[in-house]
Amino acid sequence: MTDDASPELTPLDPAFITTSRIATALGLLPFVIGAAVLELTKLLPPGSFLVPMFLVYAFVAFTVPARKYRHWGYVMGTDQLRVVRGYMFYSDTIVPFGRIQHIDVDQGPIDRRYGLSKLTVHTAGNHNSTVTLPGLAHADALAMRAAMRAAIRQEIL
Repeated sequence: MTDDASPELTPLDPAFITTSRIATALGLLPFVIGAAVLELTKLLPPGSFLVPMFLVYAFVAFTVPARKYRHWGYVMGTDQLRVVRGYMFYSDTIVPFGRIQHIDVDQGPIDRRYGLSKLTVHTAGNHNSTVTLPGLAHADALAMRAAMRAAIRQEIL
């Protein structure tokens, strides 16, 4: 994924797999409930709605988060942040600290339960002006934000 001249990517926190599975399962739950309701109408033979929906549910909730985890990484340099993600649709984004407008560290209830945060960096411009890095340990996200702010302050002085 990286060439010999670039440093090795830092992976996301492994708890990202669990939090992604929970969030995906909760997002797909209405579809499973809908399939169960259709089963109760007895329009088709038993299992015609619920079995295919459950198979899709299981695949998406358990396979996709692990794949997402394996294909995310970052490198925090002294003057830039590099975020690499994707497999089929690959994205390699470099954010110079001098372009940063503000930095957010967010936690939802699932992330908070597992001690994770999402780092969002907003830059000048409008195309790709927001770079998000989910699945960071909360302490790491706060440390990254502090290091970026210190680098920006030093650059201004």
